[in-house]
Amino acid sequence: MVDLSTILAGFADAFTLYNLTFVLFGVVLGQFVGAVPGIGPIMAMAIAIPFTFGLDTLPAIAFLVGVNKGGLVGGAVPAILMNTPGTPDAAATALDGYPLAKQGKPLKATKMALFSSITGDTISDIVLITVSAPLAILALRMGPIEIVALMIFAFSILAGLIGNSLIKGIIAATLGLLVACVGQDPEHFTPRLIFGHWDLFNGLPLPSVAIGMLAISELLRRMSIAHGGNVTSAIINEDTGNPDDQRVTWAEYWSCRYTLLRGATIGTILGALPGIGSTAAAFMSYATAKGSSKDPASFGKGNIQGIAASESANSAVVGANLIPLLTLGIPGSVGAALIISAFMIHGLQPGPLLFTTQGQLVYGLFGAMLMANFLNLWVGQIGLRFWVKVVSAPESIIFSSAILLCIVGVSMATSGIFGVAIMLIFASIGYLMSSFGYSLVIFIIAFFLGPRFEKSISQSLALTNGDLTQMLKSPVAVALLVLSVVSFIWFIRKNAQERADDA
Repeated sequence: MVDLSTILAGFADAFTLYNLTFVLFGVVLGQFVGAVPGIGPIMAMAIAIPFTFGLDTLPAIAFLVGVNKGGLVGGAVPAILMNTPGTPDAAATALDGYPLAKQGKPLKATKMALFSSITGDTISDIVLITVSAPLAILALRMGPIEIVALMIFAFSILAGLIGNSLIKGIIAATLGLLVACVGQDPEHFTPRLIFGHWDLFNGLPLPSVAIGMLAISELLRRMSIAHGGNVTSAIINEDTGNPDDQRVTWAEYWSCRYTLLRGATIGTILGALPGIGSTAAAFMSYATAKGSSKDPASFGKGNIQGIAASESANSAVVGANLIPLLTLGIPGSVGAALIISAFMIHGLQPGPLLFTTQGQLVYGLFGAMLMANFLNLWVGQIGLRFWVKVVSAPESIIFSSAILLCIVGVSMATSGIFGVAIMLIFASIGYLMSSFGYSLVIFIIAFFLGPRFEKSISQSLALTNGDLTQMLKSPVAVALLVLSVVSFIWFIRKNAQERADDA
């Protein structure tokens, strides 16, 4: 157990002007790269790691954490203002953020995203600081069988996002799982569906697929219908003339308290489980908020509850990802894997002994994380007004700039032009799917969860000698399977009721 003097010394190390400068720089950089579609905080962290070698350990790690936290806030900006997610997990934010911005309330939408992100992130950090060890033990006990049950539960949540056509939703999810099979077999590591292109041996790159389907396809659709060919008008209406439409009142924020708490809880739990990620947390929180709402029909039309649900969940994952990293040495996400590499550059090995040997450093990192949250709020308040002004430029400038940035960002993230080609292919697929009413959101979720789902099934079959009924011997797996059935029936009945009401 770390004594109080070590904890206080760690926080004292964090709250210095020197560390504050690096955290601030990380947050500003993170918000900028998050707001640029196709780049994202992960690539910025990967590029920045070698430059932290000459820094002390605490400011170096705090800088990377600031980039990661700022990136999630910045990713919501293009998702809301242009319906072009800056990061894959911001796609859920666009479902309600962009319709709200189109109503002439871009500042309200972006501020709600900012406040929700800070709320979820802060709750997650508090959980990390107080109960990291118990949650890490729980995550360690989640074996392949429990992970399979968790994935089934995640897919059952898809029923809440299917909409009015169950068949089209199932087809979109099946296509997502099929595309996720491209690359190496997770059990035998043999290539499949690569058609002689060895660049696909490691699978289709997530940035190319996500940005192509969610961003480029949307830009193509928008350009094809842009005001009857007039692309000199502004992309959104910046102001309705009502001051209340440009701010989030305390009553509006407080009305989302249960949604924020639920989203932060989902993000914290999934963040503590390695491999799940913020994208799954955002969509699961959104679907849960929609399913529990008294007015589910308002979701997708500019409901701030939808923004609160997705942003609180995806930001809560950041802090929770460090739970298995610091206590078990297991990175819970790509961002956490980059942070663990930074630890190793500075001669430290994250794991159970870290709290004993480097307790002061760990609590200094916790202090820097809390400081990054407040800086995120301050920088965001200033930056949001700037981004809203930028997006009020003519559509011809915004669309061309967004496409250029997507191409540059994907080419850098995938280390070549091949990733750009994949992006353009999936942009065409996304354009066709959206034109015929197939859900791109469900496709992306299935594609994202597919490899983890298949790997967990393979491991479970190996552990149970092919008898999946052994799952019934795990109380956690049984509970998740029961929740899957209940949620699936619940969402199907609600969708049927909505169709009946519309009729």
